[in-house]
Formats: sequence, structure tokens, C-alpha cells
Amino acid sequence: MSWSDADRGFMAQAIELARGRMGETWPNPAVGCVIVKDGRVVAQAATAPGGRPHAEEQAVPAAGPDVVGATVYVTLEPCGARSSGRKSCAHFLTEAGVARVVIACLDPSPFAAGRGTERLRAQGLAVETGLMCEEGEALCEGFLHRLETGRPMVRVSQDGEGFDGRFVASPKADLVTELKRLGEAGYTRLWTGPGELADALAEQGLLTR
Repeated sequence: MSWSDADRGFMAQAIELARGRMGETWPNPAVGCVIVKDGRVVAQAATAPGGRPHAEEQAVPAAGPDVVGATVYVTLEPCGARSSGRKSCAHFLTEAGVARVVIACLDPSPFAAGRGTERLRAQGLAVETGLMCEEGEALCEGFLHRLETGRPMVRVSQDGEGFDGRFVASPKADLVTELKRLGEAGYTRLWTGPGELADALAEQGLLTR
């Protein structure tokens, strides 16, 4: 797939929007969405604190009539179905009359993977995936880690910026159990300072470098 410099620029904006919400959206990943019409940004949004509403849910109404025929740049595949039964983001986009959707990376969740792009294409929208995929996947790494292990990822940090919270435990505690408990509570990215706890996590393969 060949993308223009403009495509890359708009996706970079979406990624920066998502980065600005890192640590605020658990249990959902931070997602950025930019809507463009005739080369002009008409709306943009990021996942709200607490994970709802999704970025697309906010950006579509903000674009108003300009959303018809527009291109949407989004860092993660729009959801194609919801366990709650509410309208999916893919439904919002097709209903709004969007013409093209450019996606950084596909949703890693088994419940959602591929459903959004399938729904969009079935409704005749042009769908492109993989633009700045590496940057998009980095936004979801904690979310994916919890899906795969049942635990939030933990990294060493000096200030905790962009994390869901700080992991506090005795280095001698059952760290796997502690982390699984936090994973069940929805945490995806935690931090700890350098020291004995970080060393204990590293020894057990529980620290993300």
C-alpha cells in the first residue's frame, strides 16, 4: 500500500491524540481519530477517560455534515461489534457516510479482530490498514499484554507518565497473583520505580523492558 505524505501527517496527528490519553483510558486502549475533508481536518478526538466514548463516537458528530465523503484516520481498527449491544464504531462510520477509513493497526482482541474492517468494506467504504502500524501497536501494547497473559504489563519509570497506575507490592509477594488481580480489574500498563520490586519482577519475567 502506498500512502501520501498527507496521509502520514494525518495519521501522525491521530497517534499524538492517542498518546495524550495514555494512562487515562483503561481498560480500553487509547485511540486517536482524525476526520479529513478536502485536505482539511474537520474533527478529531481521542478515547475518553475511562475508555468511553470511543474516539470515533466523538469525532463523527463533531464533524457535522462534513463527515459525508470524508476520510477517517484512526489508530486502531474501529470496533465492529460490542458486547453491550450498542452501536459499533464501524456502524457509526458507515451510517455517517464516510468514504474512506485509514487504520494504523487491527484490533488485537479476539472478540473484535477483523470485524470492524469487514463491516466497513461490506458497506462499500474504502479501507486501508497498516499506515504507521508500529506506532499504532505501541499504543495498544498494554491492552494486548493483558489479553495474552491476564496481567498488565509493568515497566520501570521515574515518573509514571502515561501509565494506568503504579504497581506497589512486596518483592516477596506472589507477584503473578497480584498482577492477575489487577488485570482482572482492567489495568493494562503499570509502572514501578527502580529497586527491589523491579528486580523481583525481572527475575520472574514479569517486567517489560
